[in-house]
Amino acid sequence: MGKRDNTRKQKLIRKTLVISFLILILAFSGLVLYYKYIAVPQKTAGEYPLPIGTLADSLVVFKSGRKMLLYNDNILLKSYNISLGDNPVGHKEKEGDEKTPEGLYMINGRNPNSKYHLSLRISYPNELDKMNALANGYSPGGDIMIHGLPNTTGFLEGYFINRDWTNGCIAVNDKEIEELWNAVKDGTPILINK
Repeated sequence: MGKRDNTRKQKLIRKTLVISFLILILAFSGLVLYYKYIAVPQKTAGEYPLPIGTLADSLVVFKSGRKMLLYNDNILLKSYNISLGDNPVGHKEKEGDEKTPEGLYMINGRNPNSKYHLSLRISYPNELDKMNALANGYSPGGDIMIHGLPNTTGFLEGYFINRDWTNGCIAVNDKEIEELWNAVKDGTPILINK
């Protein structure tokens, strides 16, 4: 009688463990489905699109924080996560150093046929940049832009986000460069900080 009771207890324990495990799996699956398909995640200010017709009067970049801030009348309109050049620390000094310049520049042009969706030209090099490069015997480089992702690679957006990959430009995703294209006019100042 003792062995039979032990066998029953063991079977009961196994059934209880299996049923408990199945309940845990169902509960976990329910939570995953709830948070993926039902619960609306809270968006941060940077995730909301700018209202149509919004204009900015300045841009501020913090290279070390990988952030670009869009302002109008000293009011923050939006914050963007950015990617920089492959060698982001320090001020751009010469062609090919893959650094993003630091200092006060202007948006001085745009390219609707960019290899990176759309692009806004930054006025690097300024006169000081040219003089420093000339004094050291090299070209200061140029073609520094704010741009989107490489054309035909939009499906790889995750690869480009949160990593430095440009040749010294400032990169955002394609939706963000479209937004900036409309909100930032030529002549808008951009202050690029360390």
